[in-house]
Formats: sequence, C-alpha cells, structure tokens
Amino acid sequence: MATIKDIAKRANVSIATVSRVLNLDPTLSVTAETKQRIFEIAEQMDYQKKGSKKTRVQKVALVHWFTEEEELNDLYYMAIRHGIENACRQQGLEVHKYTYQELENVSQANVEGIIAVGKYSRREIDSLKQAAEAIVFVDYTPEDERFDSVVTDFSKATLKILNHFLAQGLTEIGYIGGRETSRDGTEVFEDAREQTFVRFMKAQEAFVPEWMLVGKFHADDGYRMMNALIAEGNLPKALVVASDTLAIGALRALHEKAIRVPQDLSIISINDISVSKYVYPALSTVHVHTEMMGEASVELLMERFNGRKIGKKIVLPTELLLRQSSRIIENK
Repeated sequence: MATIKDIAKRANVSIATVSRVLNLDPTLSVTAETKQRIFEIAEQMDYQKKGSKKTRVQKVALVHWFTEEEELNDLYYMAIRHGIENACRQQGLEVHKYTYQELENVSQANVEGIIAVGKYSRREIDSLKQAAEAIVFVDYTPEDERFDSVVTDFSKATLKILNHFLAQGLTEIGYIGGRETSRDGTEVFEDAREQTFVRFMKAQEAFVPEWMLVGKFHADDGYRMMNALIAEGNLPKALVVASDTLAIGALRALHEKAIRVPQDLSIISINDISVSKYVYPALSTVHVHTEMMGEASVELLMERFNGRKIGKKIVLPTELLLRQSSRIIENK
C-alpha cells in the first residue's frame, strides 16, 4: 500500500503538501491542477489513511444540469464539479456521473446518495427523489427542511460591489445579468443578484431602468447586452455584471467601440473563474469558493450516510477582488 511519501515523490511535491491536500486543508494554497494530480496518484496507488479500514464502497450519483460541452461556456460549474469529484475520491465513494438528459437512468443506478449540481424543476426533483433518499443540491435550495444544499450568498456579493462603487463616488450604476431556467423548461428561477441590485438602487433613488439588461449567462449575451447599452448613447459610470462569463462578452463589445475600461466605465463581476485575471483589463470580481462548494456537498452527503436526518444548508461567503477593470478614485 502506498504511503504519503510515495505519492509526494511521484507528484513531485512535498510530503506536507500531499498530507494537507488529502486531508482537505482549506488553508492550503496550491493550484487546482496540483490537487487533481495528487488525488489521481493517490487513487492509482491505492492510498489509505492510517487507521482506516476497507469498507463497503458507497455508490453516489453526480447529476449535473450541464453537459461537459456546455461547461466550457460556464467554467463556474466546472469548478464545482471538480471539487465534488476530488472530495468523493478522498472519501472513497464510487461516483456515477449523469447529466440532466439522463435523469431517468439515475433511479436504476442503485445509488445511495445524489449530489445534484444546478437548478431543477419540481418534476425533475421528484425524479431524483425516486432514486435516493439522501440528496444534496449545489447552487440551489429547493426545500430547506427536506434537502441539504450548498449555496453562495450572491446577495451579499452584489452588495459588496455596490457599496464599493458608492465609496468611490460612483452613483450612476448599471447592471448586466442573467436568469436561469430548468432544463425541462417548466420553471424560471429568481436571481438574488438582480433582486439585490434593484432593491439597493431604488433605496438610493438611483435606479435607471435603461441601465439594466438581463439575458442568459453566456458570453454572447454579455456582448449583445453591452452593445445595447452602448447604443442607448448614455452609459453609466459603473457596471455590475452578474458573472465573469457575461463580463468577458461585455469587455469585447467595449473594446470594439473603443470605450475605455475602467477610465470610461468601471466593471466588477462575480465568480472569479480561472480566466478572469487574464482578460484585458483583468476583471475585478467577487471570488466565489466553487471548489469548496463541491467539497462541502460531499461532507453533507457523508453526514446523511452517518445518520443525520435534519436538513442542512451551507451558505458560503465571498471575497471582493479588485483588479484593473475598476478604477480607484483618489482624493474624493
């Protein structure tokens, strides 16, 4: 049986790094690629923690409302999935992956628990309930008392952006966002970012309907909506963008029209996907702990396996990261 030293040697990292990764140390600062490599090597070498015993392998279903191809257009959900898969490997769970197109197959898979990533209609949830008693939803809370869930506080994330803009003396603030629909098309889900923006700006008596556009969470929609704002001929001074993916599309439209960011328009988005720091200008954004969302969902599932009966909801905080797309106004 492999030791931590064996894994460290093959992964070309320190023994301490391997130990902290395998113990899911949240304070460790290493890349997702390094974590992935360590988990894969540990699995290949059949690593077991000291004192652990071989037990019956528990089967779980990872149900994703995106296909792998669709994930490429929204890296937010890819990062969540990686967190789930890494944590499942650490817990020794046997993972069977399904997309929304394969919901009917989940009930025949004989799994003991389900981690469902994304947002689901009542009909889709009923289908999942037939497959397993223990279900954890990630990025969605359908029923607090019945199901476990892991979500991010997008309302507070939005307030962090708005309060930062106001502190900089920027009161003319617009919004580009998206709304999500269940994959069966039967439900449209409210978005906390949009609701928070409207409520806050109205309270400030600064809400301008023409500066608010909502579409889908795609870069193409960000590009289209930014062009629509530009065509109005009266841009705000600052812009809240509900996701980095939308912001990347918006930046393209601004570049094409030679509108300077942040000199003419300050932009702050939400998610902090891996590419946000490499676009030009680098995106100011609110960091969402996507990998931790995935890890927390596995922890909740293990608690269910160990007998917890009460529903549990984990709400993770966020962190505002200021880069080049938002300017700091000196000597206000």
